[in-house]
Amino acid sequence: MLKIENITYSYKRSKQAVLSNYSLEVKDGTICGLLGKNGAGKSTLLYLILGLLKPQSGEINYNGFRPFDRKVAFLNDVFIVPEEFYLPNVKLSQFVKSMSAFYPKYSHADLSRHLSTFEMTPDVHLGHLSMGQKKRVFMSFALACNTSLLVLDEPTNGLDIPGKRLFRKAVLDSMTDDRTIIISTHQVYDVEKILDHVVITDTNGVLLNATMMDISSRLLFAFTNNKDRIANALVALDAPGGANIVELSDGYSETDVNLETLFELVRQNPTIVKDLFGGR
Repeated sequence: MLKIENITYSYKRSKQAVLSNYSLEVKDGTICGLLGKNGAGKSTLLYLILGLLKPQSGEINYNGFRPFDRKVAFLNDVFIVPEEFYLPNVKLSQFVKSMSAFYPKYSHADLSRHLSTFEMTPDVHLGHLSMGQKKRVFMSFALACNTSLLVLDEPTNGLDIPGKRLFRKAVLDSMTDDRTIIISTHQVYDVEKILDHVVITDTNGVLLNATMMDISSRLLFAFTNNKDRIANALVALDAPGGANIVELSDGYSETDVNLETLFELVRQNPTIVKDLFGGR
């Protein structure tokens, strides 16, 4: 389990803390979407979780490790695919040979399987690939390392439409009960079908931390052109021919969660969200 307790972090030249008295828990076996506005501290939070930054106060614990201690047993069980990354100008086989040694649970069979899912082959040369192809290959390697914690920062940026579909398949195929995947993204439509947990955050804390099942049992998401429903909705976003709305559940119906309207509900009506799901 990932447990974050009352952490604060600020950069040296900034007068304002990026994260202040921030707490969060994410259970094992979860695909968790991390959502927030630009400047909400999402990337900083990811770097703190991975031990690349050290909180100025508070504690982070992942499966008994404090990330900033940078112990080998922690480092070889976590992996990040950042939004921007560099791959060397070598064959994939050379890259795998040098990098896989750092990850004891790496599986060459899993790499082959994920490459196949992404419609890539093991004989590729990394220097000859487009950015989207590099992301497919790097994602395949990341999944094949079988780390307990995998962090993906804007993973669908640079992927074409088929690539986004294949990304969702690869992630779902790689999940186990003891693996946690955290996806930080603004491209909510690319990931909302594979998430089973959502965290919406800002610099002062967690605004929403709930399972998709819990959200769909408490809220109804719909498209309508009925003016009365639109006027009485908890939130309504204009759409061609009507509006996407959020309403309180009637206790009988369940709908697919629309992350865009959920995010707007959290932004516009935080009190309602806190009453329904708890919060800071």
